[in-house]
Amino acid sequence: MSEYEVSRREVLIGAAGGLAAALAPAAAGAQTAPTVSGVVFEDVDRSGWRGANSPGIANVLVSNGRDVTATDAEGRYSLPLPDEATIFVIKPAGYMPPVDPETQLPRFYRHHRPQGSPAALNLEFAGLAPTGPMPASLNFSLTRQEEPAAFEVVLFTDPQPESEAEVDFVREDVIEALAGTPAKFGLTAGDVMFDDLSLYDRYNKIIGTIGLPWWNVGGNHDLNFEAPDRHYSRETFRRVFGPNYYAFFYAKSLFLMLDDVDYIGARKYEGRLDVAQLDFIKNVLAQTPPDTLVVVVLHIPLSNYLDPADPSVNLTNREALFAALGDRRAIVSFAGHTHTTEHHYFGADEGWKGPTPHHHHVLTAVSGSWWSGPFDHRGVACADSRDGTPNGFHILSIDGNAYKTRFVPAKEPNGRQMRLSVSSHFHGGAREVMRDFRPGELLGSRIAREAIGAATLVADVFDGGPKTTVVVKIGERAPLAMARSAMPDPFVQEVFTRNEATKKSWIKAEVSSHIWTVRLPADLAPGAHRVVVEATTEYGDVVTGRLALEVMG
Repeated sequence: MSEYEVSRREVLIGAAGGLAAALAPAAAGAQTAPTVSGVVFEDVDRSGWRGANSPGIANVLVSNGRDVTATDAEGRYSLPLPDEATIFVIKPAGYMPPVDPETQLPRFYRHHRPQGSPAALNLEFAGLAPTGPMPASLNFSLTRQEEPAAFEVVLFTDPQPESEAEVDFVREDVIEALAGTPAKFGLTAGDVMFDDLSLYDRYNKIIGTIGLPWWNVGGNHDLNFEAPDRHYSRETFRRVFGPNYYAFFYAKSLFLMLDDVDYIGARKYEGRLDVAQLDFIKNVLAQTPPDTLVVVVLHIPLSNYLDPADPSVNLTNREALFAALGDRRAIVSFAGHTHTTEHHYFGADEGWKGPTPHHHHVLTAVSGSWWSGPFDHRGVACADSRDGTPNGFHILSIDGNAYKTRFVPAKEPNGRQMRLSVSSHFHGGAREVMRDFRPGELLGSRIAREAIGAATLVADVFDGGPKTTVVVKIGERAPLAMARSAMPDPFVQEVFTRNEATKKSWIKAEVSSHIWTVRLPADLAPGAHRVVVEATTEYGDVVTGRLALEVMG
């Protein structure tokens, strides 16, 4: 056998993880510059083999992680072959590579690791087995699929279970909510796990029950910490998921799935894209039409509000990424990592070259506050994020090269998009002044008439940002504009303080980027008042929150 095919048949027999036995040696003859070549073909009969009825597919991109080439009219390609690499096909629009039937993980790659992961690393979690030499022809199979111009994508980040119990939380809290979703695929922007990579297998099978192809990039908790630096820090991730960065097309969109966790050893890391990855981005975009919507997905944000100078929570070479992306108009980027929900807009002052500001969206963590907080009636941690957002996920809606997202909270009734509270109900997280708290007392209790003059209405618009506007109407009074305020969500601050024993030690309420406030009118009469808050979001959608404010006379 002189060919090797990354095909549906190989996936069905479980060959994606240990493929060496199926490989034939490359043709004899020394080469001064090693290359890999093969055919990208249409698996018309879904047999997993390239036969007479399996034509090659033209203009499909294939990469070695740096170089990117397009197949010729017969589907053939050739690339330089480094000593260690992953060769992968960049899924073209209208086609799909094989997926694992249990996990729905796409299988679009072949690792080239003749010796496997270095034994000297003594990895706690298994890395790559020896692949042997590259076959004479490395072929990739694709099948046709319909891809409408308008579609939805499930966006996860930081599900991050660190125990079997927290894998249960993922299953109970978010998976059931996706039953019957019309989305075409899902993706996770890193921290699939929280250090214990042995949980990948169970977790991926649970994700597979959603029934969607699922694409992943790694986070800082998906690392092999025994590695001295970046080079071998993704060995387990590569074994399970494939290349640590890659790309794929769907309809009129390109998804760039990037790895910006630069591991520097001793369990330390910084946000950085390496040179090979930046070259890969440039080479893919050089063969991508300018009107294509480019969706950039990475783990560490381009910037964050908590500490814009900390290299562990910001991309340190953001301008290099911007240079690689060029001056495209249709582009958006998504990240996770900080367990906050944020919107950023970058312009010329930050090095962005495009005609309009670049929108960067830091997504809500599936795990919220790392699965902290009191347990609900199911036994699942409440897990409100440290900036006040409930744990959950987002849905990306794309139509042509236009996009918008919506937030899906895991636990809020009816998918509530904001939380309303009155600051004087709470204690600012100060335990020493909580002596008036009694077990069973509600977190949104009544307010005394004499306290109205010092009371502030707080609206946490979970997915709000700099372009969000918020107004409130109290009863029949004229609407009042609310001001964006840098402060913690007082409700979540109180939850954390009252429930210290149920949260992880490093969790505390942080200043939120999506809080709006207004002083309550001092002349509110005793009684119950209807409070309605309307927020116009980053995408122009209107979300509403309601509160029955009870003033005691």
